[in-house]
Amino acid sequence: MHQFNESKTIEVLKRLVETPSPSGFTEKVMQVIIDELGSIGVPFKRTNKGAVIATIKGKDDSRHRLLTAHTDTLGAMVKEIKSNGRLKLTMIGGFNWNAVEGEYCHIHTASGKEVRGTILMHQTTVHVYRNSGSAERNADNIEVRIDEKVTNAAETRALGIEVGDFVSFDPRFEVTPTGFIKSRHLDDKASTALLLELIRSLKENGTELPNTTHFYISNNEEIGYGGNSNIPDETVEYIAVDMGAIGDGQTSDEYTVSICAKDSSGPYHYALTRHLTALCEKGNVPYKLDIYPYYGSDASAAIRAGFDVRHALFGPGIESSHALERTHVDSLKATAQLLHAYVTSEMME
Repeated sequence: MHQFNESKTIEVLKRLVETPSPSGFTEKVMQVIIDELGSIGVPFKRTNKGAVIATIKGKDDSRHRLLTAHTDTLGAMVKEIKSNGRLKLTMIGGFNWNAVEGEYCHIHTASGKEVRGTILMHQTTVHVYRNSGSAERNADNIEVRIDEKVTNAAETRALGIEVGDFVSFDPRFEVTPTGFIKSRHLDDKASTALLLELIRSLKENGTELPNTTHFYISNNEEIGYGGNSNIPDETVEYIAVDMGAIGDGQTSDEYTVSICAKDSSGPYHYALTRHLTALCEKGNVPYKLDIYPYYGSDASAAIRAGFDVRHALFGPGIESSHALERTHVDSLKATAQLLHAYVTSEMME
């Protein structure tokens, strides 16, 4: 069975989540990816959209596999500089405003300067606003309180802050003694870390793959069009490695690998999904089959773009997605085991 390098995976994951990368503002995190691939010594290329595709040649170079994970995250942009000097936001990605209320943040100015702030309701002060608890959490009431001496829009603009600047949320990364990993943006940086460590393991052990395999780190998934281009013509199988959704009615948990049979885009490729479950059963990898009702992936984006591939989806189970997320090292381990089993398995006819 594949040996899971827990400490190295968590080290890479911490570095990824602590590098701000809301969709549209991913150059720094993609440089982290490039540095990791450079240290491993695997060839890669950049796409015009900023993604990175690493490739390991296999025995069969006529039928390829592609695995993708995304490193872009939720975030926000400055929509308006208010008359009181605070900032109105517009969302990047699909989250609820209450999920970021009270969070510390960075405002990334065009000059490269970063300004600290806190995301709050305008009506936060309970001694002033009787409706502070009941007021709707929406774009009109949520604002950024800037940690600078500003009282009007002109003073805020003098800091270099302008409409269109990106805003990133503090991740608050933590590993507990009980094996839980708590952080924003585990979707999908947990899977990205797992792919990087899979590549490292394959190269260090000199593992020969049955098929040429591409590892596609996308940077636009949260806004719907991450891995939907630059897919080699030889690609037969396309695997999105992304989070498993946990909640009422779901089978996914924080301790197994979650294999998605269907999401909002429809069913995933039946035979390829069954191939994944068979690999789990053969290798005693703990897994759960699940359906995600409000979900889409880079694999489903590729299908919508018209690529003729078999597509499937699996990844670690992530609690409280698009909020204060959590998983367990057991889920990372199970996902790593399935990843290794898959890329070293014979491709279906």
